[in-house]
This record gives sequence, structure tokens and C-alpha cells, in this order.
Amino acid sequence: MMGTNPLTWGLPTSDEFPFVIDCATSVNQRGKIEKYAREGNPTPRGAVIDDQGVERTDTEGILRDMVLGKCALTPLGGAGDAMGGYKGYGWAATVEILCTALQSGPWGDEICGVDRATGKPKPMPLGHFFLAIDIEKICPVDTFKKNAGQFLAALRNSKKSPIGGGRIWTAGEPENDARTERTGQGGMKVVLPLQKNMIALRDSRPGLKYKYPKLPFE
Repeated sequence: MMGTNPLTWGLPTSDEFPFVIDCATSVNQRGKIEKYAREGNPTPRGAVIDDQGVERTDTEGILRDMVLGKCALTPLGGAGDAMGGYKGYGWAATVEILCTALQSGPWGDEICGVDRATGKPKPMPLGHFFLAIDIEKICPVDTFKKNAGQFLAALRNSKKSPIGGGRIWTAGEPENDARTERTGQGGMKVVLPLQKNMIALRDSRPGLKYKYPKLPFE
């Protein structure tokens, strides 16, 4: 009935990078399932449930049945209410309402991008909702950035689990570090299965083959 319906926020801070979070309201998103398929790994239990109520882990079968509407991603918290799945369900419904009710737009199967009967692609007339907050109407932008930066610094420096490795991160920080590192080394690694997918896509489209006669990793 609903997509992954992400809640996305971008907030300025006194750090060198903004606080940016883009999270699906489902346990996982289709892209992660496709990644498991490329790696030949099973899907973690609890991320997908089928129309018989079974929690699925067979990645290839999941990808086939998702197209036909026979299985779906579970909401944040998973199926049922033991881990608060109703919270993810509620947030997903909230985003769906904002993206459809304001514009009297379609929802459900009408925007799934697939003909459920045949599995063939069809137009996906998605709606979107954007909200911009003028910080200056409430407080000076520099004050907001300072306050946000102090809070995020406090989170990073707070007490962490003594049995956990690594460090405490805040949203946008690992992505900024990765971007800085990869830009510095001239790009990023592309795993072999993805290389093959990119080559196959390029070779199947005359326009792409003309534009990209040779990809960087070829």
C-alpha cells in the first residue's frame, strides 16, 4: 500500500558540513535488497514479509515477488508491534498523506511503477512534499548553527558503549568523511557485479554507448 516514504532533513550547523538525514520509513529499501542479490547474500529476517505473513530471506525470490505485489518491505520496527512497527507504519502513512492529499494525487498500486498483473513497468506519477523553514524568522542563522553544532559535538563526545568499537557519529558526518576521502583519491571503487551491470546497461542503450564508449574501470 505504501512505498519506503523517506523522511529527509537538512539542517545547517557550525560544523564544516550540514546535518543531513535521509531515512526510509521501512526497515530496508529495495536498493539494499538488490545489493544483497549482487553479493549473493540472504536478506535479513524481519525486513520483508509476504502475503502469507511469512518473513522472507530468499533475496532473489523477494525481488521477483516484490514486482508482483506478493511481498513487501516491513515498516521501521518490523512486522507487528513487538519492536514498535506501528511507529514506522504511522510515519510512512504521514508522508503518504502529505504527498497525496495536498495535491489530490494517486497512491498505492497507482504509483508503484509496475503493472501488478504482468510485472511490466508503467508510469509512476509520484507526489512529493517539501517544507522550507526560514530560520531568521525565529532566531539568527548563526545562532542556530552554533546551537546545533554544540549539540552535535556533545553527542559525539558523550559516553559510548564500553563493548562497542569505533566512535559516535552524527548524521551526515560519515558521508562527508567518505566524500572527502574519495574526492582526494580521485573517485570511488566500483565492485565487480556493479561494473557488469553498468556495462550491460551502457551496451543496451545506443545513446549511452556513444556517450560512454569506455567506462573508467574498463
